[in-house]
Amino acid sequence: MQVILLERVAKLGQMGEVVDVKPGYARNYLLPQGKALSASKANVEAFEGQKAQLEAQNLETKKEAEKLAEKLNGQQFVVIRSASDAGALYGSVTTRDAADAATEEGFSIDRKQVVLGNPIKELGVHDVRIILHPEVDATIELNVARSPEEAELQASGKSIQELAAEEEAAAEFEISELFDDIGSAAGDDDGEADVVRTPEDAAKDDSDS
Repeated sequence: MQVILLERVAKLGQMGEVVDVKPGYARNYLLPQGKALSASKANVEAFEGQKAQLEAQNLETKKEAEKLAEKLNGQQFVVIRSASDAGALYGSVTTRDAADAATEEGFSIDRKQVVLGNPIKELGVHDVRIILHPEVDATIELNVARSPEEAELQASGKSIQELAAEEEAAAEFEISELFDDIGSAAGDDDGEADVVRTPEDAAKDDSDS
């Protein structure tokens, strides 16, 4: 099926190009999203008549997207989720979660603009791509943690594995300290028990007094 593109579409072409696509892709995505029109003679002629206006609109929206990208690039947003001690999430973080996290911080992002390179199924800081315009995108970070405190530690550069190792080391240190205290107390008791008073010691104490 031939369509005429109303905007740049990745891996397809630029605005105004007539391209061949699968009918299902056109009907289910390009046409309903307003990214293309069927390349009938009437539509091609209509596009040519509106081309200058469409290009001007595209340029304006591109400039707006570039301004937003400057603010959005590198921003980190926290997503709180339940997870195992090993860091595996009970479920996964979705495009809606990413959009909601950004929107809560004042950025108007739709889940359809979010691109997850890989499913997010573990705690940690993950890069996520946001499509702001056919020619403009930004990259944000999702800090997925079990609590705000854990998110703060992850933001400082510590991984869940490092945090777990630190907690384990601290627990081992506390146990070691406890055993040292018990050992010291037992040693003091043993020292007192080793002192045996004889009748001579008692007589000496009496004579000293």
